[in-house]
Amino acid sequence: MPLSMYQAAVPPFLQILGSLVEIIDKTEAHCSTAKIAPEVMLQTRLIPDMFPLVRQIQIATDQAKGAVARLAGEEIPSYPDSEVDFVALKERLRKTIAFVKSFKPEQIDGSEEKNIVLKLGGTEKQFSGRHYLLNFSLPNFYFHATTAYAIIRSSGVAIGKTDFLGKI
Repeated sequence: MPLSMYQAAVPPFLQILGSLVEIIDKTEAHCSTAKIAPEVMLQTRLIPDMFPLVRQIQIATDQAKGAVARLAGEEIPSYPDSEVDFVALKERLRKTIAFVKSFKPEQIDGSEEKNIVLKLGGTEKQFSGRHYLLNFSLPNFYFHATTAYAIIRSSGVAIGKTDFLGKI
């Protein structure tokens, strides 16, 4: 049986979103032990011209919820990007997990050739569903999730690749 659009999208999003919740738990514990203010960690960047940790998580969740909604032809929920602590960040991740889990295979399967239109940098970009998922959404999702991991790891939190991979 060939890989379906649902299988290519939903399980990978859920795996990494779940691992991010656990990584944020470890980050929160590290901050408490190391006496690091949570707002400092949330605003930490790898380098000055990159987004801080909080924005990396926000973008990763936006990619996950946006991808499944667009492929299914559903409304994308809007989150206000107002997280200022670990509790709110984990709530955003859990809300996204619940949203992604709410989709059934029949809502997403068959969307390979669906026309997906995005506004990027003021111009419209058209994708087939397959190209959008595999060449735009998943790479963006993994980029921001990996960058969040790198920020946390470089800040001294004892995490490794198995933490990033989560439950496989």
